[in-house]
Amino acid sequence: MANSKRELFLKRRLRVRNKLRKVNKGKLRLSVHRSSKNISAQLIDDVAGRTVAAASSLEKALGVLGKNNVEAATKVGAAIAERAKKAGVEEAYFDRGGFLFHGRVKALAEAARDGGLKI
Repeated sequence: MANSKRELFLKRRLRVRNKLRKVNKGKLRLSVHRSSKNISAQLIDDVAGRTVAAASSLEKALGVLGKNNVEAATKVGAAIAERAKKAGVEEAYFDRGGFLFHGRVKALAEAARDGGLKI
């Protein structure tokens, strides 16, 4: 019985998240969501159940609205790193969800690292 693309994605997302949860040492989670047009990132405190910081390519302040490319992901990564510093967060673990670590997801992670966030 063949699984649909969506079902395979959801299984992969849960598998990644459960593995990360096992090695998590009280760090926050940098969760990434990528759609066909936009990308967003959130720093989530799973213990408290709240979002500490967030950034998205939909924000007009970042100036990447409507661009679905690596440049937009890089700006979102830099913004989330800056907002994490303001919130007093230095370390997080990277939750790519069910997305492969290449292209825009990789660009976001590298920009967050360059911005000073340890992931």
